[in-house]
Amino acid sequence: QVQLVESGGGSVQAGGSLSLSCAASGSIYSTFCMGWFRQAPGKEREGVVVTSGDGSTYYADSVKGRFSLSQDNGKKTVHLLMNTLQPEDTAMYYCAADLDNCYSDTWDDRRWYVFWGQGTQVTVSP
Repeated sequence: QVQLVESGGGSVQAGGSLSLSCAASGSIYSTFCMGWFRQAPGKEREGVVVTSGDGSTYYADSVKGRFSLSQDNGKKTVHLLMNTLQPEDTAMYYCAADLDNCYSDTWDDRRWYVFWGQGTQVTVSP
């Protein structure tokens, strides 16, 4: 069993930065996929960025060059730095994890993730 605890988020004006962290506890070892999804009101939950136990990291095209995911040495905490935020980044951000590595053709499919955090709000004003 894996528990995910999110922190960070908040409100910022367009062009600003925010950071999110997700700490995992439980059975995460060398094979895993962990990262962030987001869901805006009235929209589907979409993949933002995930990192895999094999070293792969996948970003949504909409955030490439603006968002950066890092991981602590213990691999149980991931940190998302979000720069140049735009109003369209406004959403509830959810940490997600699975005990298999991420794959390029499925990483952004929410159905592949077993474990989810409670979500943290990110609001970007114009």
